Amino acid sequence: MTMRKVLCSPGSYIQQEGAMGQLAKEYSAIGSNGAYLLVDPMIDKLYHDQIVSSFEQEHVPYRLVVFGGECSMEEIERNRQNLGEADAVFGIGGGKTLDAAKAMAYFEHVPVAIVPTAASSDAPCSRLSVLYTPDGVFDKYLPLPANPNVVIMDTDIIAKAPVRFLISGLGDAFATYYEAAACVQSNAITMTGGHATNAAFALAKLCHDTLLEDGVKAVAAAKAGVRTAALENIIEANTLLSGLGFESSGLAAAHSIHDGMTALEGTHQMLHGEKVAFGTLAQLVLEDRPLDEVKEVYTFFREVGLPTSLAGIGIADATDEELLSVGEHACGPDETMGNMPFEVTPIDVAHALRAADVIGKAI
Repeated sequence: MTMRKVLCSPGSYIQQEGAMGQLAKEYSAIGSNGAYLLVDPMIDKLYHDQIVSSFEQEHVPYRLVVFGGECSMEEIERNRQNLGEADAVFGIGGGKTLDAAKAMAYFEHVPVAIVPTAASSDAPCSRLSVLYTPDGVFDKYLPLPANPNVVIMDTDIIAKAPVRFLISGLGDAFATYYEAAACVQSNAITMTGGHATNAAFALAKLCHDTLLEDGVKAVAAAKAGVRTAALENIIEANTLLSGLGFESSGLAAAHSIHDGMTALEGTHQMLHGEKVAFGTLAQLVLEDRPLDEVKEVYTFFREVGLPTSLAGIGIADATDEELLSVGEHACGPDETMGNMPFEVTPIDVAHALRAADVIGKAI
């Protein structure tokens, strides 16, 4: 039997306190002419001195440019024109800033370092950028040929980020194991172009176990703005374990339902991981998971502050027709619902969403 298994990962993953003040050291491993720093505007206001300090102390040339707000081709082209002699790109801030840095580095054929300032999703480690129009409307996915050269997590800064971002990261990460398990069962082709490795699935399982063990404690630490062992573990789970787990094991119902829910205006106020979390609850319904397991997930979501109802994702009054439209989007040809180990129809999704809402009220 011939089978292609693929595991993708960033070249290096670094997680430590004070990492933002050591960027020049990390740059020396990937470049020599100078660094291009693409920085989220709010992060530049808060941490400008920390970002540039090591470059100035070590006399490393750099150029800091404030991100324009949308990961659009226009923004990417603007930064490409500004690259000059720089031979490595640093993306510093939130998801759109990071995606723009990845795309810019890809088009310019230079290394890229990704520096998230919150543990809000599993995207930093991935070989993918999500592109938007200048007005913020989704444009397309840009698959990349390689993962970032290095991902750098400054745990002091992440501990002080808005707690909602960390909780959203928990929601995104929690889907990892359940979607990976569905893909392994169906022998799906993952985003890497191959089948899941045992190593990737083990990371997805470790992600799940870490979330249950340390999620509540990590949220408490983040609310206090302090760095604890539990928060360190959750930063790694949200970013690295989930990142490798989803990309090399695959996505299934939870993320496709998330995509479908974006068609309803009420969900637009919600963060990615919050919508993915409710998508996970709907996937549990679709799979008819054991009641004890379902109770465990709902309890965990409540303890950390993730939504367990349609009201929690902004669509308390969603009609049957609207939920069916979510299902139609979720079951589209370009979605990952096809990775489920059984056929799922739009009406199945609509019913699962309604049932997940009622279960949340009953448990």
